[in-house]
Amino acid sequence: MITPPTHTGQPTLSRRQLLQACLVGGGLAVSGFSLLHWLAAPRLTAHTFIGHAETYNTDLANLIRQGFQELGITPLEIKGKRILLKPNLVEPHQSLSHINTHPLVVRGTVEAFLSLGATSVVVGEGPGHRHDTLLVLEESGLADVLYEDHISFRDLNTMEGVVMPNLGGQTRMASLTLPRIVKEVDWVVSLAKMKTHHWAGATLSMKNFFGVMPGNYYGWPKNVLHQAGIPQSILDINATLKPQFAIVDGIIGMEGDGPIMGTPVQSGVLVMGRNLPAVDATCCRIMGINPDKIEYLRKADQWLGPIHESLIEQRGESWRSVHRPFALVPEIPAHQGLRSSKL
Repeated sequence: MITPPTHTGQPTLSRRQLLQACLVGGGLAVSGFSLLHWLAAPRLTAHTFIGHAETYNTDLANLIRQGFQELGITPLEIKGKRILLKPNLVEPHQSLSHINTHPLVVRGTVEAFLSLGATSVVVGEGPGHRHDTLLVLEESGLADVLYEDHISFRDLNTMEGVVMPNLGGQTRMASLTLPRIVKEVDWVVSLAKMKTHHWAGATLSMKNFFGVMPGNYYGWPKNVLHQAGIPQSILDINATLKPQFAIVDGIIGMEGDGPIMGTPVQSGVLVMGRNLPAVDATCCRIMGINPDKIEYLRKADQWLGPIHESLIEQRGESWRSVHRPFALVPEIPAHQGLRSSKL
């Protein structure tokens, strides 16, 4: 979750880097932190789980339960909880399994949470590229799973909003309007897709929450957020929403000109964890991307969570064992410099 992870005792940045940060634009001092206070602060750490799944016909519910167990999520923690799952639904194409979170990943996640005693599991999404949410549901194949398994769905684009103070402070937006349901559940879970992105570099569990912002307030394709700044909006949303968990569908992901026009790439993994920056940094390493080159991850580091490998304890598969570099497009500015020998 973007809840406080565990801590260790040393700062991530060197003293020289910190001094440079303070000299350029005021750095930490502007945010009310003294240099000595920051140097003395413990470092955030986290755990992530990588599960191997060659196809969507794998027993995904069991794999997700295995991830829960490895990450210390027990029936005692989940019993009685109300869960909101936020998949990534972009385009109404069932045959293109690299665009949307696969319906069987949604099914497996619902089953896993219910098996641990969740009171309810609801799926909610507010697609940014299409106004017709029902069309996206039907054509993506998710509507069939929701119907067959009696899973409730909420259109977040049209839901009544609740105004919350912007806890991120990265954009000029003083407050954020979130769908009412986020105040009615106990856990908000990002069910993202592993994809490159032509503006953000990579779209994973944190970027997925653009789809939680109601289109009735933020427009299509969430234009208000784009104008405020994509990396900045990602940080503001995650800092304010405080999601509890993330699962990234990388069984088949998207490389090249994502998040819509790219091509499929089979990575054969589900990546999950409580801390979203740590999950996304792990996904980046699998994709052959240096997470420190993704602006919103670099800024989230040691604020919303850790992104450096030494601070993320890996459970399940190692990222190196499933490393599958995603193709990037050199002509896309957001892709330039992402490929680094230091992952």
